[in-house]
Amino acid sequence: MQIINTFKKYGLLAKLFHWFTFIALIIQIPFGFYLVGLEFSDRRIDLENIHILIGITIFYFVLLRLVWKLFNPSPKSEHNFFKGQNLIAKTNHFLLYVGIFAITISGVLKKLYMGEKLNFFIFQYAFKESNFQLADSFYVVHIYANYLLIALVSLHILATVAHHFFFKDKILKKML
Repeated sequence: MQIINTFKKYGLLAKLFHWFTFIALIIQIPFGFYLVGLEFSDRRIDLENIHILIGITIFYFVLLRLVWKLFNPSPKSEHNFFKGQNLIAKTNHFLLYVGIFAITISGVLKKLYMGEKLNFFIFQYAFKESNFQLADSFYVVHIYANYLLIALVSLHILATVAHHFFFKDKILKKML
């Protein structure tokens, strides 16, 4: 299997970026909603720290994915079923990236403005002063960005299923 993309198929690295991000988000989103329902406790703090670590890992992984994408363009589409299809696909992909970045940045800023420390692997970071109003605002962004991401991922999955079963093109096979 090739590491880089070809004109017809995605390479191993692009596939790993895609599937790691997908699996991590499928775990991370329900995990976040689970955390919202927990009472404040040491267990919740420990689980939140895991949630944050996974989120930051996704953030950096997606950054690497975008850098890789700059130097290794996607395979060309073999079919165009209607004129706006490529625009819809590119817009959805762009908004998926925006959603992931908005979720991560708003989550980090919410924690920091709450006066909490964040553990970044080997070092800690904290703001000198709290701002609970800003923390609440970033929390609202974090929640709505998650709902947007859920809708965008759902659209992405539905489009893939439609292409595979109804249009009978090879979009899914390119990513497997």
